[in-house]
Amino acid sequence: MRPEKPTIVEDVKLRLNNSPFLIVVEYGGMNVNHFAELRNRLGGAGASLTVIKNTFLRRSIKDAGLPELDAHLTGQTAFVVGDKDICASAKILKTFAAEFEKPKIRVGILDNSILDTAQVIALADLPPKEVLQAQLLGLLLSPATKLVRTLNEPGASLARVLAAIAEKAPAAPASEPVAEAPVTEAPATEVPTAEVVAEAAPTETPAAE
Repeated sequence: MRPEKPTIVEDVKLRLNNSPFLIVVEYGGMNVNHFAELRNRLGGAGASLTVIKNTFLRRSIKDAGLPELDAHLTGQTAFVVGDKDICASAKILKTFAAEFEKPKIRVGILDNSILDTAQVIALADLPPKEVLQAQLLGLLLSPATKLVRTLNEPGASLARVLAAIAEKAPAAPASEPVAEAPVTEAPATEVPTAEVVAEAAPTETPAAE
């Protein structure tokens, strides 16, 4: 027995809310083996490919509070969601389409913003999330590294900087003579180093639910 429409819509809405992204593709012309292979590849990236009627997906997107994609939900469409970043799924879709000419990426949603085909493909060319995080961390640590190198320079250099600052300081009033402090050598210190919808495999061409 096929599930009722409200149940399908609610299940898809939950999946949309639990995914950081949504990609809609056109799968027309794909055979059963290719469709299964694409699902397997996406599964390895923590994503899923689901066929559903456009009316159900349209309603689920609305109920999930996402931007409307009505103009893109025509013909034989399927949607991709996942529990990781969009770049990995976009890369798989781009590579698969280059091999088999299907599916075609139609549109995507990321951070509640609509992405066109070119933008989704551009995300496919980005490095994996882990690489981007490592690059960002390197940028954030770069100023700290320079600071440590500066602090580890010879004391004479630091002394010259302090002397230059002292020369620019305003002189004390003549009526109040400044007591001369004894000169002591400061001890050296070390700087601290710092899918709830059933996904039955299609027969000839994947049939929309």
